[in-house]
Amino acid sequence: MSLPCLSISKTEDFYVNVIGAELGRHSSRWLDINLFGNQITFTKAGIFNFTFKTYKFEDTVLPSFHFGVIVDESTWNNLHAKLTKSEYELTTEVVFLKDKIGEHKSFFIQDPNGHMVEFKCFKKPKEMFLS
Repeated sequence: MSLPCLSISKTEDFYVNVIGAELGRHSSRWLDINLFGNQITFTKAGIFNFTFKTYKFEDTVLPSFHFGVIVDESTWNNLHAKLTKSEYELTTEVVFLKDKIGEHKSFFIQDPNGHMVEFKCFKKPKEMFLS
């Protein structure tokens, strides 16, 4: 899940030091948390009012509000092929962190409720929460 936050440092402190979750990849504008095996991303996006609907990661503009599903490569390929033929539009098919720790390919699809779902496959699954 990806959520906006007002302060990266306070969010990191709460999840890592208070809750005891693990810090994953991060920058001054966003951070990934390994929340008991579940990835949650916080993006510095201002007051929670849906005004900031996107953010930039590497050279790609992404939806600030989305839920990420991590699958293996075979499942990702099959799902991508199936959904490409569906009535739903796939967006932002891209490889992130190319040749870096955490390299993964992703695509986004909007569900009937308007929620963005990201399907991602890591080149090296053990790097999912490493930076």
